[in-house]
Amino acid sequence: MIELRDLDVSTPFLAQLQAADDGQPVTLVNTFVAPEGKIDEVIDVWRQDSVIMKAQPGFISAQLYRGIGDSRILTNVAVWENLTCLRDAFMREEFQKTLTLYPDESIAHPIVVRKVAVPGVCVA
Repeated sequence: MIELRDLDVSTPFLAQLQAADDGQPVTLVNTFVAPEGKIDEVIDVWRQDSVIMKAQPGFISAQLYRGIGDSRILTNVAVWENLTCLRDAFMREEFQKTLTLYPDESIAHPIVVRKVAVPGVCVA
């Protein structure tokens, strides 16, 4: 089973999911650390849970990234129409069951973010 760890202990992931929804798009950035020798298994389970998520209302897109070389890091970037849609999808029993399929010692560091406009660099 996968272990969820918070990157920001002042605002844990589950608390982020429970925040007030202003109806604006959100992005889930979830960085996984696969157990040694298990990266292909983690990718397969991610595929399974992503098929479930893709079918949920409000899902926009997802992309999985893999670290270069012998890295055991995978990062999922998934865009949702709003926080409520992400929260509802995450809490679905069907999705929650997939979390138990990840190889033991798998770790996930999920965080919910929004684009930030920085003048002269990027737009929101």
